Amino acid sequence: MSTLGLFAGLTTIVFYGVAGPVFKEALGLSGASLGLLLSSPHLSKALLRVPFGAWVDKVGGRRPFLILLGSSCLGMAALVVLLLVYGAQKLNADLFGLLLIIGLLGGAGAATFSVGVPQTSYWFSSRRQGYALGVYAGIGNIGPGLFNFLMPLLVGLVGLALAYAGWLAFLVVVTGIYWCYAADAYYFQLRDQGVDSEKAKEIARRHDQDLFPVGSVSESLKQSGANSHTWILVFLYTVSFGGGFTALTAWFPTYWYSFHELSLLQAGGMAAIFTVYGSVIRVAGGKLSDRHGGELVATLSFMGMALGAVLLSLSSWAPLAFVGMMVLASGMGIANAAVFELVPKYVPDAVGGASGWIGGVGGAGTLLILPLLGAIVDLYGDSGYASGFWVYVVLSLVCAWVVHRLGVRP
Repeated sequence: MSTLGLFAGLTTIVFYGVAGPVFKEALGLSGASLGLLLSSPHLSKALLRVPFGAWVDKVGGRRPFLILLGSSCLGMAALVVLLLVYGAQKLNADLFGLLLIIGLLGGAGAATFSVGVPQTSYWFSSRRQGYALGVYAGIGNIGPGLFNFLMPLLVGLVGLALAYAGWLAFLVVVTGIYWCYAADAYYFQLRDQGVDSEKAKEIARRHDQDLFPVGSVSESLKQSGANSHTWILVFLYTVSFGGGFTALTAWFPTYWYSFHELSLLQAGGMAAIFTVYGSVIRVAGGKLSDRHGGELVATLSFMGMALGAVLLSLSSWAPLAFVGMMVLASGMGIANAAVFELVPKYVPDAVGGASGWIGGVGGAGTLLILPLLGAIVDLYGDSGYASGFWVYVVLSLVCAWVVHRLGVRP
């Protein structure tokens, strides 16, 4: 159920990205302003991931999941009402502030990632963490890719307002399914039944659960925050996921539409390929990390990211840019799995708190990268769409060096 919840909640990272070109033209936005609008759902995601991820260590994942999914439903409903009242053709710059606020509310569902990581971790033994988290994040991350493709198609068929209404219906249905069928790991179920902590752990161990929370939310955050490894993983995840995978999931529709002059549907399709492939390969990344170690796999994947970014930064030819995008997706997807495979290893006593820091602060990279990519376009014109990928070249190489040092540290 956590995978299904993430699948729906994470679609909100492309809350505006799927129709980015439409909003850009209707509101008359600059590249930097568009980047700010696209990143607005990511602000709430970043702010909520830390406390909600840590909250799992106290109450389990079910309650936090439902609150976040419900918030996204409210944000999506507000956008649908706004679009029905004004229509896509009557949107104007005066609505920019309101759209930012709606984006903040709608993006809450993306914070489910840091809730589902510990929820999934507590369901599986430590020896199966890489595979379990790879499946969870790999399949869960497909959602944004599918909506990158479906939304332009729906916009062409039924218009912007009804397309978002369909998205809202999907969120409501998934939230209802999660409410009916989701369950927390054995330890949390037993605690809810009044069983004391030690007895609950004893019973849960019989069911192959060997990871348990260390205490309160504040203790989990404090303990994981005091561990230097947490902040190394935060930095790596900032580049591979927050400022990498999620940022480009929202950016690629505009990149392909504006730079390579594809149709909105084609641009959404290209972005969908990036997102779905980068999500699916994350499952393989989890298996590779279990087999060869997260440090080695992460080092090689960050080097692959640098290669893909070089191809994108040097090419105005769409076929070569596509190759670069796929190489970049491979590196990001595998790196995302490798980083989280390292969490139980380096922060075993506060998985929930560490997941909150990594998912929250690391996910906040989007807030920096999207406006930066937009500003580069403002500065260099259309060529800035390609030049912006030099940012990823530099960051990826730095990450490769950092994670390599992590692996050789005694």
